[in-house]
Amino acid sequence: MKKLGEENPIYRSVVLLVKNIEKSKYFYNIILGQKIVMDFGKNVGFEGGFAIWDREYATNLIFQEEISKVKIGGNNSEIYFESDHLDDLINRLQGKVNFVHSIREQPWGQKCFRIYDPDDHIIEFAESMASVVIRLRSIGLSYEEIAEKSLMPMQFIRMILEKNR
Repeated sequence: MKKLGEENPIYRSVVLLVKNIEKSKYFYNIILGQKIVMDFGKNVGFEGGFAIWDREYATNLIFQEEISKVKIGGNNSEIYFESDHLDDLINRLQGKVNFVHSIREQPWGQKCFRIYDPDDHIIEFAESMASVVIRLRSIGLSYEEIAEKSLMPMQFIRMILEKNR
């Protein structure tokens, strides 16, 4: 048994720092349909474990007198969502968001598209790997070919395909 203080940390959330909390709250809640589970004004949490913070408030809180040394932004991170209805989702978002790219297939067979949020954070929407396996099988690939293409272990492929017979 581990002693108090020897435990590994437990992941809980990603926080995006945003210029306009109301605009970003609208984007994630209304446009993307994410459920708000807490709203403290300058800090809004969504179901699934991500949150947005007012950038000015957060950087002052975190960095205090070191604030002048902080560089924010740079498209160096992305938030990832899964949806097995990418065509419907991309159609729903047309004209409401700025796209990084439309639906494309990744080298491992997963289809996805990416958009920017109001602060140019990259948001990815992709089909689940279970759906990838099912789709690859539906076009005639063997279990071995699916494993080679998707990089998924054979145990996962068998489990998905047997469950979806």
